[in-house]
Amino acid sequence: MKKIVLAYSGGLDTSVAVKWLIEKGYAVIAYMADVGQGGDLAKAKKKALKIGAKKVIIGNLKKEFAKDYIFPLLKANAVYEGKYFLATALSRPLIAKGMAEVAKKEKASFVAHGCTGKGNDQVRFEVAVMSLAPKLKVIAPVREWDLPTREAEIRYAKMHNIPIEVTKKKPYSIDKNLWGISIESGKLEDPWFEPKDEIYQMTKPVSKAPAKPVYLNIYFQKGIPTKLNGKNLDPIDLIEKLNEMGGRCSVGRTDLIEDRLVGIKSREIYEAPAAAILMEAHKALERLTLDREILHFKDIVSLKYSRLVYEGLWFTPLKEALDKFIDKTQEKVTGTVRIKLLKGQAVCVGRKSPYSLYKRELATYGEGDIFDQSHAKGFIELWGLPYKKS
Repeated sequence: MKKIVLAYSGGLDTSVAVKWLIEKGYAVIAYMADVGQGGDLAKAKKKALKIGAKKVIIGNLKKEFAKDYIFPLLKANAVYEGKYFLATALSRPLIAKGMAEVAKKEKASFVAHGCTGKGNDQVRFEVAVMSLAPKLKVIAPVREWDLPTREAEIRYAKMHNIPIEVTKKKPYSIDKNLWGISIESGKLEDPWFEPKDEIYQMTKPVSKAPAKPVYLNIYFQKGIPTKLNGKNLDPIDLIEKLNEMGGRCSVGRTDLIEDRLVGIKSREIYEAPAAAILMEAHKALERLTLDREILHFKDIVSLKYSRLVYEGLWFTPLKEALDKFIDKTQEKVTGTVRIKLLKGQAVCVGRKSPYSLYKRELATYGEGDIFDQSHAKGFIELWGLPYKKS
């Protein structure tokens, strides 16, 4: 039989894909990437074997995900269309890398994913595989099988005794990892529908968030967060702690009509408490430590970086080059930021750094002012000269 490595999550699409691929004559190796999604991986492994997978391999990728994917994204301030912190998009190239490594080890000539033909993830998986292991052939069951709706998949699963948790009453597609959660489908496909609180997975509703503010001191070293409230934490613990604290305060919810890579608009809701907190803190520290020209140019780079991630172009020369530029900008992004969490908001209320470019003696209107205001008249004359009417 032909060996195929399937990116397996244990959800509806990939569970059905195991059976479908077996029927097509493949020996399925289910690859489960642990990127911080939680859940019972042992149970999911047992389920894959029960459906018929020859082998299940679990890759612990959380540390690599945080260090080599999340933190570069954070240093870039990459947020897609102003709201999406790119949690799902960011995990795909890493999972594809893991799949390619397993395929090489298991001598498999094929890899597969459970992405639809109208989504972004198919592009992210396949372009990453093309970049890393171009000889591998990609199979996309959801694009090929005769199961046009989720309801049809549910019927197929029941027919083949595949245990599933998705029902017609809760037809939402949920993807979770260390950096956040993406939720789509079901009633969310109506842009007018207000998401109910029970749809959200990790954030309390604002009405149930604490009435008193929660203050956080986050220390950054060259753009990377290393301490929370004075305590050194490894990347995974720090992000998980901020997810828990931010979720309790209802921080990190977004509702977005986004532009997919394939050309359609889709409605997604996201939860990313740690991402929302860290992005706010990192940007605040950059405003204190970066000069105006770098800061403004970096905004342009951030926009491009977010698109590269969203569009599946992680393993590309441009992304690699941008990383080098961004790392250069982070050399003095060191210091502490104070964040206030209150009723869905994460707001910077203080910042300090040994590399601060803020000079109180120049900014103050009180005693100690050394700014020579007499220079302003000449400056304005020269600045406005090209636009002066003769």
